[in-house]
Amino acid sequence: MTRYASLALALCAAALAACDKNGRQDITAPAVGAYVKFSNFSVGSPGVNFYANSAKITAVGSTACQPPNDTTSVCKTTGTESTTGTAYNGFGNAALYNDITPGQVTLAGKIAAATDNGLAVATVSTTLDNAKYYSYYMSGVYDATNKKADAFVIEDDFPATIDYTVTYVRFVNAISNSSPMTLYAKSSVTGTESAIGGSTAYKAATAFVAIPPAVYDLNTRNTGSTTNVITRTAVSFVAGHVYTITARGIIGSTTSAPALDNTANR
Repeated sequence: MTRYASLALALCAAALAACDKNGRQDITAPAVGAYVKFSNFSVGSPGVNFYANSAKITAVGSTACQPPNDTTSVCKTTGTESTTGTAYNGFGNAALYNDITPGQVTLAGKIAAATDNGLAVATVSTTLDNAKYYSYYMSGVYDATNKKADAFVIEDDFPATIDYTVTYVRFVNAISNSSPMTLYAKSSVTGTESAIGGSTAYKAATAFVAIPPAVYDLNTRNTGSTTNVITRTAVSFVAGHVYTITARGIIGSTTSAPALDNTANR
């Protein structure tokens, strides 16, 4: 009995030591990591999971229902990974940023389906800096023969100080057969039309531009042209929020017509 009592006392002492203020977890230290948002804007691409080097960062979950040993229950669910992945015009992890170790890294979209599972179809090698935000884009048109898609990474260089009386918008061009385009936003309140940055080539982005919060009609135009190439109406921009408008699709196509995606960064 003495031996067991001594063991119990030792365990209690260890537990108390762990609760001592000197053993507490420090949650006030600055976070370490780079933050990446993953998207699939490659026309015709398969569903993918996203990776940083060999680490799987995003995947789509599902459930499998099967009869349990307890026959009084209908079934039970167990988590499994879906083979659908992130499809075209979709974002990994519900468009949230993912914490990734800073430094040199290869970001990739890899096929999620059972056939060719894990095959990298779009890779980018880049350097991620600590505490900075980035967006990874699969883009252009998927090459089904060679099983390849374009991809690029841009830094999400947010304003150093957010003015909560305005909204911030930028433009990203993910259409491989486009000419350089400028995004214009026309306010439904004032009727004023403003350019969101300047002419933007494929795989490029503007800076975030401050505009009054309102409902806007959006149009893109080729450099030097007054003809609208892509149009999206009645887009709401809320004060204090940060948005990215991304051009996707194929210029001149009806089945994969160009469109403007609106996604909040913050």
